[in-house]
Amino acid sequence: MEENKPQTETQTQSKTQPQTQPQTPAELSAEQRQAIEAAVFQRLVAHLQKRVDVQNIDLMNLSGFCRNCLSKWFCEAAAQSGITLDYNEVRTDIYAMPYDTWKAEYQK
Repeated sequence: MEENKPQTETQTQSKTQPQTQPQTPAELSAEQRQAIEAAVFQRLVAHLQKRVDVQNIDLMNLSGFCRNCLSKWFCEAAAQSGITLDYNEVRTDIYAMPYDTWKAEYQK
């Protein structure tokens, strides 16, 4: 006769949370892909906000884009949805401060 042992946290979780198999990007729904892309974009912006030592010119030379490009792309994507955003306000959001402040403090 088997004793009634308390279940471990892992055993409890496995019963309450469905186990899903990893998906390839091609298998993602449009909503899943959009949510993941948004999270990636947010992480990229946060990373660039922390890495003020990385100059825009270096980003341009190495990757072909910079913080200003991200700001322009953000405005362009909004425009495609019929939303007009102020470029300088978007740039302030990307830089986490007004561009002139960032330029004076961090641009070499």
